[in-house]
Amino acid sequence: MDDRIIDPSALSREPHVEPEDAKETQEVKAQQALLNDVDPSLTDADQVAQALNVDPRTGLSSDEAKRRLDKFGPNELASAPPVPKWKKFLQQFQDPLVYLLLAATAISLVAWIIEKVNAAPGAEGEALPFDSIVIVLILIVNAILGYMQEAKAEEAVNALSEMTAPTSNVLRNGRVERINTTDIVPGDILVLGEGDTVPADGRLLAAASLRIAEASLTGESVPVGKKPATLDSAKALGDRANMVFNGTSVTQGTGRAIVTGTGMNTQVGKIADLLQSTEDEATPLQKEMNHVSKILGIAVCIIAVVVLLALAVLEGFHSVHDVIDSLLLAVSLAVAAVPEGLAAILTVVLALGVQRMAAHHAIVKKLHSVETLGSASVICSDKTGTLTRNEMTVERVVVPSGEVELTGTGYAPEGDMVSIDGSAVPENVANEVLATLGAGTLANDGELRAGEKPGTWEIVGDPTEVSLVVAARKTHADKKFAHFDRVAEIPFTSERKRMSVIARNATDAGKLTVFAKGAPDVLLSYCDRIYVNGAIRKLTEGDRQDILDTVERLSREAYRTLGEAFRPLETDSLAQIPGIRTNSAGEISDISEQAEAIEAHLVWCGMVGIIDPPRTEVRDAVAEAHRAGIRTVMITGDHPLTAARIASDLGIIAKDGKALTGDELDAMDEAQLDKATSEVSVYARVAPEHKLKIVESLQRQGNIAAMTGDGVNDAPAVKSADIGVAMGITGTEVTKQSAKMILADDNFSTIVAAVREGRGIFDNIRKFLRYLLSSNVGEVFTVFFGVVFAGWLGIKNPESVGVTVPLLATQLLWINLLTDAAPALAMGVDPMTEDVMNRKPRKLTDRVIDGAMWGDIVYIGIIMAAVTLIGMDMHLTGGLFTDRSVAAMGHDAQMVEARTMGFTILVFAQLFNAIASRSHLQSAFVGLFSNKWLWGAIGLSIVLQLLVIYVPFLNTAFGTTPLPPMAWLECIGLAFFVLVASEIRKIFLRMRAKK
Repeated sequence: MDDRIIDPSALSREPHVEPEDAKETQEVKAQQALLNDVDPSLTDADQVAQALNVDPRTGLSSDEAKRRLDKFGPNELASAPPVPKWKKFLQQFQDPLVYLLLAATAISLVAWIIEKVNAAPGAEGEALPFDSIVIVLILIVNAILGYMQEAKAEEAVNALSEMTAPTSNVLRNGRVERINTTDIVPGDILVLGEGDTVPADGRLLAAASLRIAEASLTGESVPVGKKPATLDSAKALGDRANMVFNGTSVTQGTGRAIVTGTGMNTQVGKIADLLQSTEDEATPLQKEMNHVSKILGIAVCIIAVVVLLALAVLEGFHSVHDVIDSLLLAVSLAVAAVPEGLAAILTVVLALGVQRMAAHHAIVKKLHSVETLGSASVICSDKTGTLTRNEMTVERVVVPSGEVELTGTGYAPEGDMVSIDGSAVPENVANEVLATLGAGTLANDGELRAGEKPGTWEIVGDPTEVSLVVAARKTHADKKFAHFDRVAEIPFTSERKRMSVIARNATDAGKLTVFAKGAPDVLLSYCDRIYVNGAIRKLTEGDRQDILDTVERLSREAYRTLGEAFRPLETDSLAQIPGIRTNSAGEISDISEQAEAIEAHLVWCGMVGIIDPPRTEVRDAVAEAHRAGIRTVMITGDHPLTAARIASDLGIIAKDGKALTGDELDAMDEAQLDKATSEVSVYARVAPEHKLKIVESLQRQGNIAAMTGDGVNDAPAVKSADIGVAMGITGTEVTKQSAKMILADDNFSTIVAAVREGRGIFDNIRKFLRYLLSSNVGEVFTVFFGVVFAGWLGIKNPESVGVTVPLLATQLLWINLLTDAAPALAMGVDPMTEDVMNRKPRKLTDRVIDGAMWGDIVYIGIIMAAVTLIGMDMHLTGGLFTDRSVAAMGHDAQMVEARTMGFTILVFAQLFNAIASRSHLQSAFVGLFSNKWLWGAIGLSIVLQLLVIYVPFLNTAFGTTPLPPMAWLECIGLAFFVLVASEIRKIFLRMRAKK
């Protein structure tokens, strides 16, 4: 027998005692069969219970439940195994820039070893390879910083998920017990009631007016009626009326179900499995930084090879020392080219952005996702609960004498009755509206309660029914009908499509009245009278047609309609109702089975139009996104008319805009799909695979797509989007795991705020990239031209052979790690510009560092190298601009002073560059003092440079010497020319932009 199939004969045999191992094997096979090859919805409930070895009357024993928990595991979705901390730490080194520095470290170490081996006896040299040690230490510090910041972001997400553990009611040991949801096992008997979340998949054993909201699984916003009868054929997930599913919620009634699947063996788990086929991709910023790293690495290698070949051809390598000098030159070029602090600064800036977003209820799981959200060109959003409030609201009431609108949205009982044309509501219309809403609130099982926090409201029961309660409280119809007390009920069923109650009028000698609500066309067929102008008259065919036309009109406007009717019974006894059947004792056995007598000759009083209203703040958020060039796309499983209406109200589409359905998407090839997704912004009646298709199509067109969602059906698309956004309150666990960002307040407007923050962060990243890379290019050009023109500048001693580098590797490291880092970090928190949301989103093909920025980088790099080498030349004999006062010094002493000059000029040139790099076009003097952190960083860098020049042991470590006062004037004057040159370039660029 196949291991996954229940033996059919076992379904009809009585349970018998089996060995423990055999029992376990049978249970495993039973669950696998129920989930794979045997559909529980097509199997009798008693046979399912028998196959799972449980008595539905008593449930499992505690011992048996514990044994099954050990066997099947906890009732939770499997998550990806946690990445070990050591592996997370090592991942910080996976960067081409790091590889380049490691290569430089290896070269420096080899050079030190060669020098040690070939050193003359008694000769002094470095006791340790300090350059190699310093570079490695810097890399470790950067890795620690990156690891710590990402760990903080992960802790924020974990704090969100570690909410109070959910609990559920089950039948065990013959009594109802409340246990942790994770402890539920196959064969448990679930005890479901209004407001409960279904904790596992199960086959219904019993149900009483049970309705379950399955929006999180199927996308259907209207709760589904459930009953235990065995289905006669296989049905789609949303039509399996005798099954309950993990993650859905009970809105009405009670029921019991036997658990057929837990954890990953539920429908939620099956959807979670879809996520394993999608892969995480690098964000645009990560791709760009990898690209920049490769360019820098290749450029440095080419420059190093060219210089070394030129030296080999022109001068040759005459000794081991020549080889060592050449290797150290390669190290200097590598250190000069690589912005060592870039990874750490980028991590800190992104982490600060993450913290700011968290303060605004947006939890970002990965630092680099911040920039991606700022680059989003399309936001794909689910409708229910994300764009809408997931709060059914009565907006229209249509009565025989007219039509009114009820203001206010959601479950707050605040609003007024107003006429459609804005005029005063006539008294006869108002009375008919009160009668309609009174009937609706009496034929009702919903309940509205004040929440724990002032001004908040909680509902119990079906949201549609509660919407009638809210409407009645807005108009005070509930008070007008408060003297009616319910005495009997004929419940709503999906077959009947109506509900009726019999209520006793305490102010009219206890006489009974029937109040009914239901689908208007169905309820109308039971009506033969109509309530008009305070009187009851016969219902004509013209009245009937008018009512049906109104139903059609409201449906086209995306309203869900409910009709209301009543019937005065003129008696105070149920047994005296005409047509009621009683037994010999004069008692009524079950009035719910005598609907034909109760619901005959009803009086039509009106109908309501109900809609799930959009969030009030979302329209402004959509408008702001539109101004920023971001397209909002609605993707929902709801009805096309409803989707189009909500999208129109929110400004996503025009009033006459249409929705595209999942069936229409299936009929399209890839080219047709891409054309449709480029034009259509509303999609209805879609399945999870359709959402994936839409997102992937948008991405093929070069869009950076964000996908918001809360239900399980959103998870695959959330995972595949450039950045997935999950709801923190209503979101399912599988969706949170798939997302890159979680909205703690479930507010769509928070997404737009996050986009704004992301754009500001991206602008600041460009600022400090312009600053750091132009500074590093200046260092590379200084080393390169300093070696090439060493003879002309006086850097090379005419009496020596080999290579003399203009600046030491340790000096370059000092600049890159200390004097550069503080201003770059300060630029990362530069104030956001006012036009940040008035620009079109950056295209996926756009480089973070574009041609214009590379122009800035190279231009400033050349200027920086020029002023640095000129300053060095002034303190060396044999150069172009030699200061004759140094002629009395030996070349070695001149070189120390010249290097100190070049070192200091380069530091100050980069500080002036920091001021200039805040904008590509705008003058540095506009908002010069708006960033106090930048000026603090500049001051810190100056102090650090003074220390390295005037502290004796730092003089030894970095090869510097104290400078006289006049030398400082030279340094600052030459360095200031970098700012002047930048301003001149910006003037020409602004003039060209105007033309």
